[in-house]
Amino acid sequence: MSRRIVIAGGGMVGISLALALARQLPEAVELVLVEGFPLPEGGAGTYHPSFDARSTALSYSTRRVFETLDAWGPLAPGACPIEHIHVSSRGHFGSSRLHSAEQGWPALGWVVENAWLGRVLAERLRATPRVRVLSPARCLGARPDGGGLRVSLESEGESELAADLLVIADGARSGLRDALGLGATEKRYGQDALVANVAFAEDPAGRAFERFTASGPLALLPLLPAEGTHRAALVWTLPPARAADLLAAPAGAFLAALRDAFGYRLGRPLAVGERHSYPLALVEARETVRRHVVVVGNAAHALHPVAGQGFNLALRDVHALADEIARGVAAGAGPGDLAVLEAYRDRQAGDQQRTIAASDLLPGLFMQADPLIGIARDFALAGLDVARTLKDSFVRHAAGMAALETPRG
Repeated sequence: MSRRIVIAGGGMVGISLALALARQLPEAVELVLVEGFPLPEGGAGTYHPSFDARSTALSYSTRRVFETLDAWGPLAPGACPIEHIHVSSRGHFGSSRLHSAEQGWPALGWVVENAWLGRVLAERLRATPRVRVLSPARCLGARPDGGGLRVSLESEGESELAADLLVIADGARSGLRDALGLGATEKRYGQDALVANVAFAEDPAGRAFERFTASGPLALLPLLPAEGTHRAALVWTLPPARAADLLAAPAGAFLAALRDAFGYRLGRPLAVGERHSYPLALVEARETVRRHVVVVGNAAHALHPVAGQGFNLALRDVHALADEIARGVAAGAGPGDLAVLEAYRDRQAGDQQRTIAASDLLPGLFMQADPLIGIARDFALAGLDVARTLKDSFVRHAAGMAALETPRG
């Protein structure tokens, strides 16, 4: 039986899993990472923030996972802390303010430019020689082969790999997932996410904002300064036609629309960088586990960005999967044994269901025009602001700490 794990997909989730497995598994288990694009070049230490860089919000639980991978130290200089979160609903009195000091944490989360995160993880991967990297290469499919799988490759070198476990981590539109008949369901929200970086007159100073409007949620996340400007990353959920209009609008018209929706909590918005938009959908794999196969990351569940939970949930999945594989191997099982993978699936089921349900429910709840629902929303937000026990529980779940600290049954 092959003692090889093949990870299909060398993005942030795939690399993180490779690093976690390398730390926890014995040398007898070979690790192969297959990625279709060349990995980011080295030199994270020379990276400089870019005004137009795309970013990812990292929760406190994600920091904890990265610390176990020795990735947080090099990542931290490029991470902007979120110390305060202000949640409000446009046109309603209800609001809530969350503060890291109330939890005794240095921050509720951090915002990191994707280019920086990619470079840091790629450097950690290069410093982990036991992970063999095939890049550029792609996993095309797999077939049963004795006590494991035979994975077919598109590569300049090998055309096949024997594997005990194939990890599918190649994104929401995973061709490999579909080729293996695992399939996925897709719920379209009929909305687009417009993303851009915006310069403001005031320093966000560790403040993040989640503003629910009639068209959908609007989030502004603090970024480290770049090119002498105070920046925030904007994620604005809009009807597709409105998103298209704002995507093409002159900068002045765009900033005026943003002022109308968000107000002056950071002073005047002064400039907007490159704008991008994409349609929003909830994508869930019909199966995430079968013998010798597991699906993770966006290939398993791609979420609405309302609370920035997609990548953070994926990192908690990575942490749990590596832990369960290590437990199984230590007990004499193979990495791809169904019992090992089902233990992972059962361990993460509650966290996944809660996180997916919240990301699916919140946008529609805050767009409801019914005045009774609006009053209930306002009192819920206001009540959260004064009920310390409820707020603490909410924050720990939103930060992923409740799931990360739940003991394994």
